[in-house]
Amino acid sequence: MTTAVVVLIDGFEEIEALATVDILRRGGVDVTTASLTESRTVTGSHAIPVQADAMFADVDAQGADVLVVPGGTTAFNDHEGLKKEIVARAKSDKYVASICAAPMVLGGLGLLKGKNATCYPGFEKYCDGATMLDVPAVVDGKIITGHGPGWALEFALTILAEVVSAQTAEDVRAGLLLD
Repeated sequence: MTTAVVVLIDGFEEIEALATVDILRRGGVDVTTASLTESRTVTGSHAIPVQADAMFADVDAQGADVLVVPGGTTAFNDHEGLKKEIVARAKSDKYVASICAAPMVLGGLGLLKGKNATCYPGFEKYCDGATMLDVPAVVDGKIITGHGPGWALEFALTILAEVVSAQTAEDVRAGLLLD
């Protein structure tokens, strides 16, 4: 079974995280939400508390097929454990997906150099060396980036198409009446 870890930190963008969890689960992906805080209860940027499935330290993120970092806050960029995991995944040629402000983490780690990417307007300056595209989602190798909250469904469907199949993503899209 395909697996995913979606990380959460206080201030995360709820629609980007939870829409991604929803879409991936509809597509048959075993998704674990992992808290990067001191508690399994993580509060999003719109004051919605979310109960994570586990603490990040207790999750085998390296074993997951994809690691997803939603946006909403720059706090992801301050979590050294997350950055260490992202670098390890890049070295192992494993999928990392980030949306909105979160591509700044990848940019700061040098993982976007020479790649196509997208992010929330104004965060392009943190995506060092990337060719920035104004599109909903971009796949370049094992890096998937998303534009922002309004494109959360497209971002999630793009991840699903990459880690499961294009047909599964189309089936989920049709089930959501997005055709």
